[in-house]
Amino acid sequence: MSVLGVLGAGAMGAGIAQVAATSGWEVRLVDINEDAIINARNKLQKILNRQVEKGRMTDIEVKGIMGKIYFGTSLSSFEGSDLVIEAIVENLEIKKKVFQDIEAIVDENCILATNTSSLAVTSIAAAVKKSERVVGIHFFNPAPLMKLVEIIPAVQTGKEVVTKAQKIIEDWGKYTVIAKDTPGFIVNKVARPFYGEAIRIYEEGIADPATIDWAMTEMGGFRMGPFALTDYIGHDVNYKVTETVWKAFYYDPRYKPSFAQKRLVEAGYLGRKTGRGFYNYEEGAVNPEPKKDLLLGNEISKRIVVMLINEAADAIHMGICSEEAVEIAMTKGVNYPKGLIAWGREWGFEAVVRTLDELYERFHEERYRVSPWLRDKLS
Repeated sequence: MSVLGVLGAGAMGAGIAQVAATSGWEVRLVDINEDAIINARNKLQKILNRQVEKGRMTDIEVKGIMGKIYFGTSLSSFEGSDLVIEAIVENLEIKKKVFQDIEAIVDENCILATNTSSLAVTSIAAAVKKSERVVGIHFFNPAPLMKLVEIIPAVQTGKEVVTKAQKIIEDWGKYTVIAKDTPGFIVNKVARPFYGEAIRIYEEGIADPATIDWAMTEMGGFRMGPFALTDYIGHDVNYKVTETVWKAFYYDPRYKPSFAQKRLVEAGYLGRKTGRGFYNYEEGAVNPEPKKDLLLGNEISKRIVVMLINEAADAIHMGICSEEAVEIAMTKGVNYPKGLIAWGREWGFEAVVRTLDELYERFHEERYRVSPWLRDKLS
């Protein structure tokens, strides 16, 4: 039986453990915080019991899954693992230290993976002796439900490690895409305008959050609008990713964070988890209704979507991923209604470039520069 070690018993770590155990792997879920381990076990049992109530699983299946997961607080439990996935705090120095500790416990054939969403896999790999066995395996939350996993080779990662990691994750029933080790990888890089341009439109006074969310769901076909989504994710998390990508790309204006979101974080208005964000979730609160102006809604949707198309095109241009990978990533990773390159073809690349050029002429900001990949499509 294959053995997986998971470090970190938060929602992500527990979710990864559930995915692997459901696929028949023996799992050793470890967290130095004993309360986190107890909470993870209780929450996982509750999640699986709910599946029984809905008729999706049997009691026997649930017992089988729970029986495959060992819950502990010592890294020594990882001895004999075929793969260890780290899913702890996004702090590079802490990750480097735990990778060194894990390497001293597992055998030389064990793959060491990080679930980081924003840090350089190459930097983490550099901390261990056998860096060629380190790879990024980035799940999306909640891991049991989200179908996409990004596989990120470090500069040092061996090709056979990438192939093996990809096969393991696909055997667990996930879609995989290979991404270059660049800030945000595919999804968190390409998705930045969904939040950033939406907030920019709000800051310009063109429309309020409710209207922008309505435009993106009704006109754009997205499942959630950007403001509802950032409230759901948490502004502390979303702002941190935005800031990290912006700094990591040497302060490229395309990824510039917003003061509106920064002020929410400073105020402690982090979204649903604190009862207030762009919307008020407190009992009895009344939020503004959207202004359902079709012309305005189409303009808002078009402006945000062309920025997304441009970002997807630039990911291809920069060699971060293939065209096929970016389409899979955005439809399976964040449930976009269609692939962004396909969307660009549907609208016509000339129309996309024209809209971006108009935005550049209006603001004279580099955030609206057209990707060379799109320009090439016009020739």
